Amino acid sequence: MAGAHTRRKSGREKLENPAVEGLPKVVEVPEKWRKSQGGRWVLVPTPSMADAEVRTVPKGKLITTGQIRRRLAEREKADSTCPMTLGIFLQIISQAAEEDRLAGREPIAPYWRVVKEDGSLNPKFVGGAEAQAEKLVAEGHTIVPGKGKKPPRVEDFEKALV
Repeated sequence: MAGAHTRRKSGREKLENPAVEGLPKVVEVPEKWRKSQGGRWVLVPTPSMADAEVRTVPKGKLITTGQIRRRLAEREKADSTCPMTLGIFLQIISQAAEEDRLAGREPIAPYWRVVKEDGSLNPKFVGGAEAQAEKLVAEGHTIVPGKGKKPPRVEDFEKALV
């Protein structure tokens, strides 16, 4: 029916989506993509695999998206993990975690402890980089403001990596 509204899936529903059947899978990438993808065999993980990795990061510590990609790839005997898929799943993890927080469920996945390779914050997380910065400051980190289009980043983030 034209104009009919369908309910949007919650972050939790996306995280636990059985429609991601067939995942995880390790796929061979075309030659032209191998350099950018980090090798011949690339892991396409499940959202729950990414969620489990995020949950290993203790308070006061950080993990980069690259560290998560390497850990998942090693575990599945792949050369790397698909960066686009992981980015989407991290966004879903932030949504599910905030829904869990509002529902009083604990512990929630500490998605705010995930930073980019240069220590910058993720504007696609729930609440954007500002909300991520607040959570990180509350855990003792110092945030350096972004310049131009660059997002803020964690000062000396390398010292806090898991």
